Amino acid sequence: MKTTISPATVLIVDDTPHNISLLSAALIDEYTIKVATSGAEAIDICRSMAIDIILLDVMMPLMDGFETCRRLKEYPLTRSIPVIFVTARGEVEDESTGFDCGAVDYITKPISAAIVRARVRTHLAVYNQNRALESLVRERTAELEESRLEVLHLLGSAGEYRDNETGLHVVRVSSYARIIGQALDITEREAELLYSATALHDIGKIGIPDGILFKPGKLDNDEWKTMRTHSEIGCNIIGKNHKNSFLKAAASIALSHHERWDGHGYPNRLAGEDIPLFGRIAAIADVFDALTTERPYKKAWPLPDVVKEIESSSGGHFDPKIVEVFLHKLPEMTVVMQECADKD
Repeated sequence: MKTTISPATVLIVDDTPHNISLLSAALIDEYTIKVATSGAEAIDICRSMAIDIILLDVMMPLMDGFETCRRLKEYPLTRSIPVIFVTARGEVEDESTGFDCGAVDYITKPISAAIVRARVRTHLAVYNQNRALESLVRERTAELEESRLEVLHLLGSAGEYRDNETGLHVVRVSSYARIIGQALDITEREAELLYSATALHDIGKIGIPDGILFKPGKLDNDEWKTMRTHSEIGCNIIGKNHKNSFLKAAASIALSHHERWDGHGYPNRLAGEDIPLFGRIAAIADVFDALTTERPYKKAWPLPDVVKEIESSSGGHFDPKIVEVFLHKLPEMTVVMQECADKD
């Protein structure tokens, strides 16, 4: 079955019907033609439909071609459309102004149909090539970003393998954090960033001695003091002062997910909204998972008891607003808990 390729759409902008007729006649056999008789109308058309190239008269009343071109180049959706100015011979000295506005070429009047077709064909070819390259770059960038996040997520899982054989703790906590984040006033991109960065929340456990990390009973005071250093160790492993948004978020979560709303957490005894939002979200996600899963030193709590504990910790351990969201989103989190349960 043959694929039909739609012809490119050319917008002719001129206030003189005779000029429009000449340009249309030169191009109608190869392209879809749209017409505007003023700069304002041209801008409206370009914002309402896909235009591949514009032939723009310089001398028009109210808004001349230069100003029209400037406005098109200021608007993100029309910025990349190639603009060819069509001008009378007496205006050739204004070519530099036109190129400064963002035009790609000039055609002088009276026009030659062959020249018009050749110029349009050339600039459309360049435009299409640029669009193809931009699409390829976006695709490759997305692939690299996906691979990078996957590697970092696996790094977080690797850290969990030391005290959690399946590493599913990372998957659950990251998923819980995203569910909570999506219900708060953050963008979808930020929610995905939260999901990926939370994977490294406990990476600092790599630096905790086995005798403490694997101890089946309760830790004594000195052992707890050592265990609590994993927040700072994790932040140091990831590194501080990153420009990359993912690494900044991951370092912040690693450092702050054991802070408490009432200021009695660690390592910096931050309180309230001084604790980064992502850290406050990761805190409740981490505790929810810790209480609902079995560990060598404890049994999993029944879900009603977990909910009661988290409710009672609102305003103490946890941000009250996030507790409200947690309670609202509990059904979704329960699904994750069941689907990502540790296997025997």
